[in-house]
Amino acid sequence: MNYEASLSFAKQMDHNDPLKDCRRMFHFHRMGGKEVIYFCGNSLGLMSKTTTEMVNKELEVWAKKGVIGQHTYWEPYHEHLSKSTARLVGAKPSEVVVMNALTVNLHLLLISFYQPTGNRNKIVIEKGAFPSDQYAVESQIKLHGLNPKDVLLELSPREGEKTLHTEDILGTLKEHGDSIATILIGGVNYYTGQAFDMEAITKAGRKIGAYVGFDLAHAAGNIMLYLHDWGVDFAAWCSYKYLCAGPGSPGGVFIHERHGNWDGPRLSGWWGQDKQTRF
Repeated sequence: MNYEASLSFAKQMDHNDPLKDCRRMFHFHRMGGKEVIYFCGNSLGLMSKTTTEMVNKELEVWAKKGVIGQHTYWEPYHEHLSKSTARLVGAKPSEVVVMNALTVNLHLLLISFYQPTGNRNKIVIEKGAFPSDQYAVESQIKLHGLNPKDVLLELSPREGEKTLHTEDILGTLKEHGDSIATILIGGVNYYTGQAFDMEAITKAGRKIGAYVGFDLAHAAGNIMLYLHDWGVDFAAWCSYKYLCAGPGSPGGVFIHERHGNWDGPRLSGWWGQDKQTRF
């Protein structure tokens, strides 16, 4: 397909969009008396027209049920969401959970999936990565007593370019293979909009013995994902952007089923236990 920077092409693409009727499901605010054309889904998705009703239903449960509502309605909320979340990222329901905010989830994942040993101590990220990644990764490196200047391996575009070439990413992984412990890249770069070849990166990363993870904050609900089939080790995302779940909504986590009997380091909690023995 040849893309054109023209109004006629944009209108044709809108006409061809199989999801175009979904527009009617959301509130669009107005500026200067006109309904806006909303290009801010990367920051905060629009509010659906059913949101107020759905939130009020939960408030009604709280008002009428009190603590009974907690055990009947809200305690298993993540189980109600597992199937739809799995479809969203191309996973099995047992591989995903909806919880926490993005940076919290990144830290929980990196506690397990970044374990520097000897010469294998580097983390690969994009240069100028989404701040959630940058800050979390740097603090995890320091947590292990290491210096980000020594072990943070940043992927940079070629001179004069804005996006990364897949062959350059794979070349870097091959060049530094034995020293890379973890790869954490955004599925879609928040600044350029570049969608990365996650399947190829995962394959190359696992080949060199590294854990491969993705920050899907700008990918979940935006592009097709097949995390299980690609063999991705872990991923995290938020839901207030393209998923339109609203400010403060919980994020999501994916961990491949091959790590289901994990015996390595992790931060354990109440909900990380078998629900039969949780209490």
